[in-house]
Amino acid sequence: MTGSAKVEWTLSGFGDEISDDPVVQIAVLQALGANHIEVRSAWGTNIVDLDAGQLEQLKSLLADAGMGVSAIASPIGKVDVSLPVEHELDRLRRAANAAHVLGARYIRIFSFYYGEGVAVDSIRDEVIVRMRALAALAEEQGVVLLHENEKDIFGDTPERVLDIIESVASPALKVAWDPANFVQVGVKPFDEGYAKLRPHLEYLQVKDARFADGVVVPSGEGDGDLLRTVKALKEDGYVGFASLEPHLAGAHGLGGFSGPTAFGMAARAFAKVVNEAGVETK
Repeated sequence: MTGSAKVEWTLSGFGDEISDDPVVQIAVLQALGANHIEVRSAWGTNIVDLDAGQLEQLKSLLADAGMGVSAIASPIGKVDVSLPVEHELDRLRRAANAAHVLGARYIRIFSFYYGEGVAVDSIRDEVIVRMRALAALAEEQGVVLLHENEKDIFGDTPERVLDIIESVASPALKVAWDPANFVQVGVKPFDEGYAKLRPHLEYLQVKDARFADGVVVPSGEGDGDLLRTVKALKEDGYVGFASLEPHLAGAHGLGGFSGPTAFGMAARAFAKVVNEAGVETK
C-alpha cells in the first residue's frame, strides 16, 4: 500500500447483483471482505415491495451474519416525471420503513425520466418540485437521500446534479457518485464533475465504463477515472462507503446483474485501485 496515513473506507455492494437469495448475497460479500450490503432486492422482490414478514426475515439473516446495511437502493425517481408527486412519496415511505427496519441511514434515489422528444430543460421545475417533496419527507423520516447520476434522467450531468442539490438545499439530499454513469453520458467524471460535486458527495458507487462503447467494465479498466477519484477522496478526508455495483453481466431498468464470479472480479479490481491509492477497506 502506498501513501502516508492509513485511510479506511467501508466496503459494501449491491447484493442482488450476486443472487436473488440474500443468504448467497451475504456469503459472497463476506468472502470478499465486506461486512455491509446495499439492499435493492431480495428473493427477486424490490426493496419497496417487500412485506413486513420479508423485511423481518431479511433483518434476521443480516443480524445473524453480523452484516450491516450501507443503503437502501430504492427505485424512487426511476419513473416518468409526469406521474403525480404522491406516487414516489408513497414509495419513499416504504423505503424509509425498510431503512428503519434494517438499520440503514441512506436511501438511493433518482431524478426522473422524461418522454422521448421532451427537452430536458423543460422538466426542470417539475423535477425540483418532486425532489423538494422527497427531501422534506426524508427529513421527517430521519433518513438521507443519495441522488445517483443515472443516464436518461434529469440529473445525469454534473451541472444538473448540482442544480438539484443547490435548489433543494436540504441536509437530507446528498450525492452518490457513479463514474460509469457519467461516462455513459459523455462526461469525464473527474475533470468535469468532481470539483463541482465533492462538497455534496456522500457515497461512492463503484462502477467503471468505456467512452468508446458505453460498456461497463471492472474498476480501473474504463474511463471513469477511478484511481484519480479515489486518491482525491482520500486527500479530501472521505471515510464513507464504497459500494460495488459491477453490472458486469447485464443491466436492466431497475439495476443490473453480475453473478458471484463476475462480482468477485469486480471486487478484486477495485481492491487494486484502492491499494494503489493508499486506501484500505473494511
